[in-house]
Amino acid sequence: MMENIQGKVIVITGASSGIGEATAKKLAREGARVVLGARRTDRLQQLASSIKKNGGEALYKETDVTSYQDVKDLVNMAIENYHRVDVLFNNAGLMPLSLLRDLKVEQWERMIDVNIKGVLHGIAAVLPIMREQKSGHIINTDSVAGHSVSPGGAVYSGTKFAVRAIAEGLRKEESPDSTIRVTNISPGAVLTELPGTITDPVLKKQISEKEQTIGLSADDIANAVAYAISQPDNVAINEVLVRPTKQEN
Repeated sequence: MMENIQGKVIVITGASSGIGEATAKKLAREGARVVLGARRTDRLQQLASSIKKNGGEALYKETDVTSYQDVKDLVNMAIENYHRVDVLFNNAGLMPLSLLRDLKVEQWERMIDVNIKGVLHGIAAVLPIMREQKSGHIINTDSVAGHSVSPGGAVYSGTKFAVRAIAEGLRKEESPDSTIRVTNISPGAVLTELPGTITDPVLKKQISEKEQTIGLSADDIANAVAYAISQPDNVAINEVLVRPTKQEN
């Protein structure tokens, strides 16, 4: 068992598949009590049932992170049942890559709503609780796209650069007088359902082939999340970049 995870109450958004699902299973195996949010309740129900069958604790609630009220309700579920929130994993995200000249404005707006506003909604929902507790840990799924921009990824990268800026601002605001930790997990190519949100056929093919060829598993990223949580409370892992060994950028 990893240290400093057992018994913690951990809220996870985007928990119905991919990195969120793998992380929920990993943390539950380590003894955490997980509170799961996503839009697909059928998938959440299956995940929670699987965790419980394996001796873990899991609650779930339909959650659209673009709704602040939805995220607050998810966090309130954790408080009502467990009376605290130790970790928020802001994991929900979209990646509908496209060239700017294709003017997919609705997709840009959706990415901003989910990838940026969703993170802010999570922070707003847990920060007062964590400040009152004088402890907590906010983790965001960022991306290597938050460190480097590729053609077709301008808006997606923009949302992920924004997450890095928000996280760094939060860290600087809270670190002097609290024990709230802030972590960004920045995966490279990972085999998940994210390419399914890409409508550009050329980019979709490129990304899907890359992930199929060299992509990490969602479990690899779950291990990174667990590593960050498992550190002693006086140790903050602020940034973790996790690329496949064969990925250049």
